[in-house]
Amino acid sequence: MNPEIETRLERLREAVQSARSMPMSSSAVVNRAELLELIEELGEAVSTGFREADAVLGDREAVVAQGRADAEEIVRNAHAEREKLVSDTDVYRLAQERAEEVRAAGEREAAALRQETDEYVEAKLANFELTLEKTLDLVRRGRARLSGGHMGGLGDDTDVGGIVLPDHLER
Repeated sequence: MNPEIETRLERLREAVQSARSMPMSSSAVVNRAELLELIEELGEAVSTGFREADAVLGDREAVVAQGRADAEEIVRNAHAEREKLVSDTDVYRLAQERAEEVRAAGEREAAALRQETDEYVEAKLANFELTLEKTLDLVRRGRARLSGGHMGGLGDDTDVGGIVLPDHLER
C-alpha cells in the first residue's frame, strides 16, 4: 500500500480514537471539519494512487509490448546467426569437397606422369638393350674372326648380318 495512504488512514484512526465519548453510549463526538479534511486528504491520496496504478498498468502494457518486440528481435537474430553458422558449415564442407577433388586430380595427374615416364624409360632401355645386343654380337664375331673362326666377314662395312651399328661404333 502507498505510504501516503497509510499515513492518512492512521491519522483518521487516531482522530476517531481520540474523540470524546458520549456518556452511556459507544458514540463519540468528533470534530466534523477535521474529520472531513482527513477524509478529503485520504480521497486525494487514493485518487493519486489509482492514477499511478493506471499509469503503471499502461506502462506495464507498453513494457510487455516492448519485451515481446525485443524477444522477437532476439529470436530473429538467433535464426540469422544459426543460418550463418549453417552457411559457414556448408562453405567449409564445400571447401573440403573441392580440396578432395583437387587432391584426387593431382594424384591422377601424378600417376599419368609416372606412367608416361615409365613408358619413356622402358622404351629407352629397350633401345639401349638392343644396341648392347648388337654390339655384343659384333664383339663376338670380331673375337671369333681373330681366333680363326669365320662367322661372316666384318670387312669395311658396318653392316653385320643385317645389323647396322650405331655411329659411335663404326670404324
